[in-house]
This record gives sequence, structure tokens and C-alpha cells, in this order.
Amino acid sequence: MTTALGRPARPVLACGEVRTCLLPSARALDGRAAAQLLRLRADEPVLVSERPIMYALSPEVLTGVDCRLPTSNGADIRAIGTVIARAALTGGRVLQAGAYFGAPATGPERRRPWGHYLVRPGLVEPVGKLPEQATAEGVLRGPGRGELDLGMIAEGLLTRLMRHPLLDRTVPLKSRRTDLRWVARRSLAGEGPSLERFALGEDGLRTVELRVPEAVPAAAAAGLCEDLALHDWLLTTVVYLVDRGGLALPAVDHLLHLWMPRAHVEPVLSPLWDVLEHSPGFSRQWQNLVQRIRDQLAVRTVRLLQQRSDTTSAPAK
Repeated sequence: MTTALGRPARPVLACGEVRTCLLPSARALDGRAAAQLLRLRADEPVLVSERPIMYALSPEVLTGVDCRLPTSNGADIRAIGTVIARAALTGGRVLQAGAYFGAPATGPERRRPWGHYLVRPGLVEPVGKLPEQATAEGVLRGPGRGELDLGMIAEGLLTRLMRHPLLDRTVPLKSRRTDLRWVARRSLAGEGPSLERFALGEDGLRTVELRVPEAVPAAAAAGLCEDLALHDWLLTTVVYLVDRGGLALPAVDHLLHLWMPRAHVEPVLSPLWDVLEHSPGFSRQWQNLVQRIRDQLAVRTVRLLQQRSDTTSAPAK
């Protein structure tokens, strides 16, 4: 569907999936190495910033799709277009790969030549009318056979990056991947963005449902969800390290300085972090973990000093 002036219709629904993991490298990559890793296209640069922390964002790559959309009610909705995939590296340590698209309320009644879709990057058009609610629920549930699988696209990009010759395949600490699926629907008239749902599932799966104003592009929603996925992974990983019962020194060396919510979120969506800070209280839980680690270090230091003192003051035989 196009407007009267021939421009593509605005999406009423944006959907995406983000995979987050520890970079398999014994050392953190600096900005130059990060740019080498994330150079997915020769004609587009990798965006690298050093403040407030090293962050690198790859160029976007497109995947053409022609398949059914996931729907919660079993509706058979064919959709055609291109999915955007991109990757990010934070602090030279945490790697993310994601895929997302936007979909308009209605699309052409029949398939058009590929040229029509290629000039609309990141737009996946339904054949006919889009069942918005059923599609949002279907994406969050996960794809069935023959349905659009954003996770597979994100995983393919992640696998490609993991094979880069820059990486030595060693890791400084144990961690698990996480997977965040998200959908963003239009806010009601006159309302701002809202976080409708954030849920933790099994096997590292998280699901997020947003409402965003019509003018907010899918890329901005993707950026918010990448930021959320990053900090959820940090929290999950440090909880795992602390709960193992040992001293969480790897977290001190490699992860604690990476906690900077909203650093790369569009200002219009930044207030949604306030919801997460209230419940479930991301930063509050993070600070509690940091204090536990500091307490561990303090106790260990006191014990070492006591042992040294005892050894020094012991009478010679």
C-alpha cells in the first residue's frame, strides 16, 4: 500500500528479535578491531563511538522474504519484503545480532516485482490486510513451519560474526546467550510510548511488547530493545556468576563497567527505561549485585591480610 503521493505507507507494527552473547575473545576489542569485525558491507561504514563507552554498530544488511507471517489465530497471511539485520558490540565484550521489520496495515492484493520491495528496506508488506494483534502475538510466541523466522536471520548473522578471524574462540568467563523477541504497535492518538509487557521465559527467552508514536521508526524501537537485551544479559550473567558461590572477579574485570542504560536509545523512547527501573528494578538489582561483589572482595582482602599478619608475627622455631 502507498500513499496518494506514492510513498510507502507507515508501518502499524514493528517486530524484531535480538541475540546477545559474550564475544569469544580473550581480550576486549578496541574501536578499530570492532569496526573490522562488524564490517558487513564494503559500501557502508561501521559507526563507532568511544563515549560514554566503546560502542560499535554495523551497517544494515537486508534479507528478502516471501513467506507466511506468524499468527496466533492460524490466519494464513503471506508477506513479502525485506528484513533488516544488524549487529552491535558494546565495550568490546558483548556482541548482539538482531533482525527486525515494519509492516503496514494493508499491502498490495498480489505480489509485485522485487524492485518494489527493494526500495522499501525493512518493510514487509502483507498480501491484503494485516491482522495486527494476531501477528504481534504470533511473533512473540515464535514461528511455525514455513513462517517468517527473525531468530534464524539474527542467528545467521551472529554465526557469521563468531567465525571472524579476529576472534580466538576463548572466553574469560562462563555465560549463556539470551534471546529477546519484541513487537511495537502504534500508540493510541495523543499518547506517548509505553512498555506494555516485559516477560522472562524459559531457555533465555525474553518477550517485550511496546506501543510507540506513529512517527517513531522501527529502527528506534529496535535500538531500545537492543539496549534492554544488553542490560538484561549483563544482569543475568552477573547473577549467574555470583550465585555460583565463587568470587565473581571475572565480572569485575569484564562486565561491571558496561552498565549504562539509555546510552544509545533515542530520546523519545528513553522514558520507557523508567518503567523498568520501577519494576522489575533493573538498576536496583544491579547495584545490589555490585555491592555483593564488593563485599566478597573486601572479605577476601581482610582474610589475606590476616593470613599475612599471622605469618609475619609467628615466632621463629
